[in-house]
Parts: sequence; C-alpha cells; structure tokens
Amino acid sequence: MQLHQLKYFVAVAEVRHFTQAADIVGITQPSLSKQVHALEDGLGAPLFERVRGNITLTAAGEVLLPLAKRILADVDTATREVQELVGLRRGRVRLGATPSLATSLAPPVLRRFRDAHPTIDLRVEESGSQDLVRGLLRGDLDLALIIMPAQGTDPGLRADPILRESLVVASVEELSVTPETGQLRVADLRDQPMVMFREGYDLRDATLQACREAGFEPTIAVDGGEMDAVLSFVEAGLGVALVPGIVVARRPGVRVTRLAPPGVRRTIAVARRRDVVPTHAGRELRRILLDYVRDATTGGDLPPGVEPL
Repeated sequence: MQLHQLKYFVAVAEVRHFTQAADIVGITQPSLSKQVHALEDGLGAPLFERVRGNITLTAAGEVLLPLAKRILADVDTATREVQELVGLRRGRVRLGATPSLATSLAPPVLRRFRDAHPTIDLRVEESGSQDLVRGLLRGDLDLALIIMPAQGTDPGLRADPILRESLVVASVEELSVTPETGQLRVADLRDQPMVMFREGYDLRDATLQACREAGFEPTIAVDGGEMDAVLSFVEAGLGVALVPGIVVARRPGVRVTRLAPPGVRRTIAVARRRDVVPTHAGRELRRILLDYVRDATTGGDLPPGVEPL
C-alpha cells in the first residue's frame, strides 16, 4: 500500500469519477486506474463497483475511506511540522470564520499573530458555520471560528466555547417596543416581512427556530442572502433581520432593536479536527486568539452584547 495510491483512491471516492479524479491529482486517467487496481490487488478486495458508468464504494471501500483520509491528513501534518521546525519553508495556518466574526473578532487576532509571526502564511475562509465544519472535516482548514449548533458539533471536531453573543433586530423603520424597556419580543415580528440568510448560515437556523418557538412561521420577503446582502436589503426597506449587534455598528442606515429576555443568543467556539494534531502555527494562532479574548474582556473592549465564557 502506497501513500499515492491512497491519495488516488480518496480522490475517486470523493468525486465518484476516474477522469475527474485524475484531473484533481494531476495524472492521466489510465495511470490513476492502474494505481487503484494495484491498491485493490494489494488489499485483496475491490474498492469500487463500476456499473454502467456509475462509481460506488464497495464495503471494503467504505471501511478504507475514513482510514485513508486520516492517514493522509497525518502525513500532511507531519510534513508541515517538520518543515516548520527545520525552516524548509514558511509555516501556514488556515483559519475559517463566519462573516460576522471575520469582520469583528478575526482582524485584531490576525494582527497580533502577524506582528508576532510575520513569516507565517495566513489564509482565511469566510463562510457559514456549516460550511466551515465541512472544511475542517475535509482537512481544508486548521481552525475555525464557528457558532455552536444547539444539537452539538460533529463528533469529529473539538469545539471550545469562548464567547456568547446576543442577536438584535435590524430594520430601517422604528419598531414598536415595550416603552419601559425599549425592547422587542420575538413574537412581535409575526407580521414583519423578514430578510433571510441563505442555507448554510447558522443565523438562518437561529431565526427560524426563534420564530417557531414564538409560535409562528416568518414571512420571508427576501431569501438567500449573505451578510452584506442581508444588511443591504434591510437598508432598502425590504424587511427586518436578526443579526449580531456588532455587524450593524458601522451601518448608520440601520436601526437596532434589542430583544427582550431570553432573546436569541449564540455561542462562539474555536474548532479543529479531533483526529489531527495541530501544527505549531495552528496552536500559536489559537493561543493568541484566547489571549485576545481574555485581554478584551479585562479591558472592557468586547462588543456590546458579547460576553466571555
């Protein structure tokens, strides 16, 4: 069993197509097929069923796939660790963050990291938590700032809660609130048209869950936006949206209305794959992140509605 054979096997298993897999790994299709056959011969079992152009995993293939991914991830980690230590090339760390965290928490943390380690290659991916989790599990990210789902994170991840934030209602019109508190109940949004985030955003799930717990299905005016688009739609008067308070701090055209207790709160966590040993760069970025949260808490610099855990 050769490492390159496992790499070719995983590529075919992921795209279920030999020609596309060959393009991904950068070899010819006949060479890839030959190596996969050699792997099958060495294992003494077929790994793929090939019927009328459809490629599916056999039982042996299903068993091998997670093991092969783990082996390749460990080899990649070992290579990067050694290269970082002996200085063969610059280190690398890949951070994922949700849109609200990419524009609020990530910048000062990355600045601290860059000041301390100017030769480390920083790569950032901005996406919804569900997409970031998939990126971590695929090995495309080293760390990610995600929102903890109510049902818990994937067992393949280690997610450490670091902050809790409250959502607010963003609108262009002044909303009817309780005079004594200046707050709004989620149930008061029953007749409000709402701007909804796209599938894959945890904010979409949080909004739908909050409305349903208040006894109604939201009236969706615009569906499927990213963070900037949602705020722009709100500014255009198309509807209201539940968003983190920090993202509207620099949007003067958007009104902010706080929700009455218990409100809608989210837990922010830093996550990584459980079965992969973090690189030196990954561990250092995580340490700097936690130091920043501690310092911001002590100095009272956390955004409104955000509290440490």
